[in-house]
Amino acid sequence: MKTIDELLAAGVSGKRVFVRADLNVPLDGATITDDGRIRAVLPTIKALAEAGAKVVVASHLGRPKGAPDPAFSLLPAAERLGELLGAPVAFAQDTVGPAAHDAVDGLQPGQVAVIENLRFNPGETSKDDAERDAFADRLAALADVYVGDGFGAVHRQHASVYDLPKKLPHYAGHLISTEVGVLKKLTEDVERPYVVALGGAKVSDKLAVIDELLGKADRLLIGGGMAYTFLKAKGHEVGISLLQEDQIPAVKEYMERAEKNGVELVLPVDVLVSPEFPDLKTKAPANPTTVAADAIPADQEGLDIGPKTRKLYASKLADAATVFWNGPMGVFEHPDYAEGTKAVAQALVESKGFTVVGGGDSAAAVRTLGFDENAFGHISTGGGASLEYLEGKTLPGLAALED
Repeated sequence: MKTIDELLAAGVSGKRVFVRADLNVPLDGATITDDGRIRAVLPTIKALAEAGAKVVVASHLGRPKGAPDPAFSLLPAAERLGELLGAPVAFAQDTVGPAAHDAVDGLQPGQVAVIENLRFNPGETSKDDAERDAFADRLAALADVYVGDGFGAVHRQHASVYDLPKKLPHYAGHLISTEVGVLKKLTEDVERPYVVALGGAKVSDKLAVIDELLGKADRLLIGGGMAYTFLKAKGHEVGISLLQEDQIPAVKEYMERAEKNGVELVLPVDVLVSPEFPDLKTKAPANPTTVAADAIPADQEGLDIGPKTRKLYASKLADAATVFWNGPMGVFEHPDYAEGTKAVAQALVESKGFTVVGGGDSAAAVRTLGFDENAFGHISTGGGASLEYLEGKTLPGLAALED
């Protein structure tokens, strides 16, 4: 795929450059609680603005249902982008209507505008090719050149990600170039030992990537809510812990295949349990109990890996040359259940290998728990996109940039 460096070398002064970013930041009302995704696209926007482009930034935020919804407005993200750029950023209150055209027409070389949430238009996410294509035509009227830099959305066949690049000269931004380079390190000529730590709530979300990694990784460490389906598959009582019983046959098959392939599949040996889920708003003390992973009481819920498992997982990560981590080890949003996730993050910080935090809740945990982002080899902006790339899937947004 052609990169933004090639575009800059050719010159962009005065050109309208459409940047498909990922400004899908978490909001508490109108307050951004984590601006990592905005900061991740800054190098691309700054480079274009400094080269004299008229920069048109577009993104989705949340899941509005194809119509304007103030709760999902991109205005807070646009304001934060302006703060980070140290320059005013125009904001259009629609996607392809009069406000968008006025904002773009008003740009001088080196200035930036953000248009409203792309998902306020049903054509963005439509499964109907013609409807998507029509929306992409209207977006194309706003620009002369397309730069794809919303890595967190490249696994979606959406108008601004998949259809629009085909209508304009198109290039990969700095973020996408970096993300793809990192993922190639995890899939091609991987330095070993290669250790993958997987957590999160549902094992079903990770089945495809586990299937692929059983032929590539040397070790798989399993934590989070998904671990209880593995423990149940081994015949252990898991109480009222998160469980996907319909996935037990697949999990059993994977455990058998891991043993056959010589892949070390490591499960928790102890867990923190409680009879109720913690209050994440008040963060009131939860007073959990630590029990062996094969001795979870029938009326208790597993909510984090225990101290022995933390040490075990740290030891399994210590000699890794390559590490990929996706998914927290427990309910890290509550201080009583954050230690498992902290332990994995700390092991990555201390690792001498190439460490990748696979976006989503893992990236949020790193920032929430106060880790220095620069202590990791790479923190991805796209959890879902990263996983699908590792599964070996073709990502529509990358395919469109490669044409």
